[in-house]
Amino acid sequence: MRGSGDTAIHNRCIALAGIFQAARLVQQTSRAEKRDAAATEACIHSLFITDPETVSDIYGHTDALHVGLETLKGQLANSPARRDLELTGYVITLMHLQRKLSRRADLMKTLADGIQRLRTDSETVAADDVEVIAGLAAVYKETVSTLSPRIMVKGDENVLGNTSSQNMIRALLLAGLRATVLWSQCGGSRIKLIFQRKAMVEHCSRMLQEGIRAV
Repeated sequence: MRGSGDTAIHNRCIALAGIFQAARLVQQTSRAEKRDAAATEACIHSLFITDPETVSDIYGHTDALHVGLETLKGQLANSPARRDLELTGYVITLMHLQRKLSRRADLMKTLADGIQRLRTDSETVAADDVEVIAGLAAVYKETVSTLSPRIMVKGDENVLGNTSSQNMIRALLLAGLRATVLWSQCGGSRIKLIFQRKAMVEHCSRMLQEGIRAV
């Protein structure tokens, strides 16, 4: 999935936006804020797209990734003092957990097998399918939750104590982890993020204006 020039930046923007979108949706869920339905659907659906022809195919049109693109653009463009540190913490921890998970073949197999069991027909998987969300949450608990550090989600105590909210948060974190795998596959790294920040902000703006498939 590696490319060069604009294609590489394009793919990395998609992957990073996927991580930030999942993290933002986790934040909205935990705070009992209105969660974007299309963005949620895209994150959950991405877990079942395991053999895409292109990176863009994982999320589809910009409408499905606009929350992530807007969030990423804001985080990269703002000064450190204006960035959402809670959101950044989720993203950094997801990246750290992905590196740990990649070294655990047993957990990777458990994760892949769990998603495969849930995949009867990926085209019908919906973000409001309670059984699917619960199944994804169970997969998260079997795999990612066994690693450290565990992601400590902040928010409304009543929401965080609700089983359906817990399941959605875990499913979204799993989607965020899937996006971190994509980020790595696209050649993403902390160094590239530092030196390509301006280029990524500009490309995010262009993608929001022209569509996710524009390169």
